[in-house]
Parts: sequence; structure tokens; C-alpha cells
Amino acid sequence: MRRLSDIVLNQEPLMLPKSATVKEACHQMREHRAGSILVTDEHGHLQGIFTGRDAVYRVLAVGKNAGTTKLADVMTASPETMTPDKTAIDALRLMWDGGFRHVPVVKAGKIIGVVSRGDFKGA
Repeated sequence: MRRLSDIVLNQEPLMLPKSATVKEACHQMREHRAGSILVTDEHGHLQGIFTGRDAVYRVLAVGKNAGTTKLADVMTASPETMTPDKTAIDALRLMWDGGFRHVPVVKAGKIIGVVSRGDFKGA
């Protein structure tokens, strides 16, 4: 069974501080062709996740200014996480049950990577 550690091996997940703007996050996501940004505190600990879906529903659809809105105000705080020893099936089940597309992979408080539904296509 494929482990999350295999999927995120050598991954460098996109991370921005809570103080970054939505515009900065969207620019990074576009540049790196990513669907999410992990939001961290000043010590690099996971505080939340910001996704393309958040940009649409929590920013654009309600008329917020992407250039001034901080990630801290529109991220999903304290997202569900998984450890790298979990399997791809575990991650897919969590995503399905939770209705989301991205799961940060964290071990002992350290961000290892992020998996998304797209990582499992054809697997």
C-alpha cells in the first residue's frame, strides 16, 4: 500500500505566513501550479490552509480585496492533518468524509508536505 511519505518525498510545499495577502498566495499558487498554500506562524508551525476554493468563496464572492485581505482572515484554521505513515486510502477517505481536496502531512509538528486528490489519479 502506498504511504503518504512516498507521495510527499522531496516535496517542497508552498508556505506563507498568516500575514501574507490573498493576492500573494494566489500568485504563488499560479506560479507553482498548486491548489493550496500552507499558512504558518512565525515559527513555521502549521496554522491553516488556503485553497483556490477559499479564494473564490471567502474572498471574491463576498467582495473582499485580495491585495489587502490577509490569509489569517480567510484560511481554514487548524486543518485536518495526517502523518506520513498513513496510506493513500486513508488520505482519500479523510478528504471524502471531510469534503475537502488537500491534506497537510505533518510529523511531530514539522510540515512534510501536502497531498491532494489529484495526487491519486491513475493510482
